[in-house]
Amino acid sequence: MIAANRYTFPQRLLHWLLAILIFGLLAGGLSFWALGYEGLVKLVGERIANDLFMYHKSFGILILLLTAFRLWLRRRHPAPPYDPPLSLFERLVSGVLMIVLYLLSLALPIVGMLATSAEGYPIQFFGFNLPGLIPVNKELGEQLFDLHGLGALILGLTVLVHMAAGIKHWRLKDGIMARISLP
Repeated sequence: MIAANRYTFPQRLLHWLLAILIFGLLAGGLSFWALGYEGLVKLVGERIANDLFMYHKSFGILILLLTAFRLWLRRRHPAPPYDPPLSLFERLVSGVLMIVLYLLSLALPIVGMLATSAEGYPIQFFGFNLPGLIPVNKELGEQLFDLHGLGALILGLTVLVHMAAGIKHWRLKDGIMARISLP
């Protein structure tokens, strides 16, 4: 039996799985941005660099699919009530954060796939090449990769605020973290 103020187990599991995947992709993307392809190749070699990009694309697509599934679950099982209730300010901030997290978890993989297609690179999903979404257009690809990077920065900042709120509630031991905890 699920407590009235907890998400379902699949929702809680997806939350933590997506958290790990998003954190990993943000770290990887930051590394790609900081080192560039050539710097990454110098650091780890061409084969491993190409594998890292393939895994980045693959896990991005996986995040897109899991987020869509999570939204479907959320529609079937709405968010449980806060117990104790949050203040109006906390509800507004929480609501905006969740919208931004969901939107960017959907948009970033799509923009990444569009950018990849526009640059003429394969869209890879764990070793399988998927069809390109748009024709090659290097200028558009560069703009889309810039947008992808900016979105990732916004997502990273949003994740930090979300984590800070979680830590606050964990430290307060007010029961809010029990809504999403796994055990």
